[in-house]
Amino acid sequence: MRITYGPWGETLAELAEAARAAEEAGAEVVWLPELHRSATVTAAAVAPVLSRAGVGTAVALAFTRSPLTLALEALDLDELTGGRFVLGLGVGARRLNERWHHVAADRPVTRLRETVEIIRAVVAGTPPVVEGETRRADLRGFRRPHRPVRAAIPIYLAAVGPQLTRLAGRIADGWISHELCSPAYVREHVLPNLCQATAPAKDSGVGSERGEEPGARVRAGMGLDGSPGARVRAGMGLDGSPGARVWAGMGLDGSPGVRGGAGAGLDGASGGWVDAGVGPQVGSGLDVVVSACCAIDADPAEARRQAKGVLGFYASVATYRDFFAFHGLAEEQEAVIEAFRAGTPADGLAAAVPDRMVERLALAGTPTQVAAGIDAYRGLATTIKLTPPVYGRPPEAVRESQARIIALIKELT
Repeated sequence: MRITYGPWGETLAELAEAARAAEEAGAEVVWLPELHRSATVTAAAVAPVLSRAGVGTAVALAFTRSPLTLALEALDLDELTGGRFVLGLGVGARRLNERWHHVAADRPVTRLRETVEIIRAVVAGTPPVVEGETRRADLRGFRRPHRPVRAAIPIYLAAVGPQLTRLAGRIADGWISHELCSPAYVREHVLPNLCQATAPAKDSGVGSERGEEPGARVRAGMGLDGSPGARVRAGMGLDGSPGARVWAGMGLDGSPGVRGGAGAGLDGASGGWVDAGVGPQVGSGLDVVVSACCAIDADPAEARRQAKGVLGFYASVATYRDFFAFHGLAEEQEAVIEAFRAGTPADGLAAAVPDRMVERLALAGTPTQVAAGIDAYRGLATTIKLTPPVYGRPPEAVRESQARIIALIKELT
């Protein structure tokens, strides 16, 4: 199982320094989030200081940029990182999309799938005409004169619910968990849905929120010579062959590469990319990335206290009711929601979070206890992404937490 890290910095310079320290400690990928900063801009900020680690967005919002812009940012970041970039996408909360960004977020499964279709075609050099149900684009005439580092860039999808998780299993190179994700949830909810996604999909025509649906009609672009491309459907390769996809590791000439197979690196070269046999049902081609809020202290009670702000921040979101209920934390979440509705800010809800919520959903304790918590994901995930607790904590406290996590990464790798 690969150990990766999501760095924190009060400034971009500090963020880049934390990324460099994580790489030196042994982190194989550095992940950049999107909320108070842009995931793609911060990825560009850390890329120059890294020489080995991959750089990924975890996650960039999929609907607030056009698919063409996302594809161009991915191509530029892949160039900046020397072919070590991973585009992680997530739909985000519907309210955030509609109120903060004033973009449509209905039918998220369909919208995300059609977004990925366009990105992949642009990256591969065959900009399409998309006649989708939520995404439509006519990119005829678009020509990018810059030679890409790779013919395909890995795309990971973040998902909590079953439909988006199945979508990740069907079309993505990796799945990324929510910041809170227990081994039990991976075992009982995530892996079964990723497994179901690998089964042949039925073209039922049912809406995405209720079941599988047919792919968007895509004319896989004009060739560089202006010749018309073939009309294909989702799940077909750009050459129209059933089930063919352009995966990470393909050469610039389109020669077959490795889709994150056991021992394959970010560019398809040998290296520790995926543990073979992760989950009895999920093929070794899908990178299963578990995110974990990590708080380390010699006093386990203090470590739990540090993590409570993160738990409160996410528990205040009613959308996650099923997730908290699965962990036997429905009443505890309602108490957090009530505190939020009473006027407590989302990043100040630590006092409403009981210890048992932290114990079930975060890695909090001594270095030995946290290392054991990480080990509990072996056989379930191929990658773990550690992040420090930030919500409701002053910068100096977050710095201390970050230093302890990086020290633990060095010890474990």
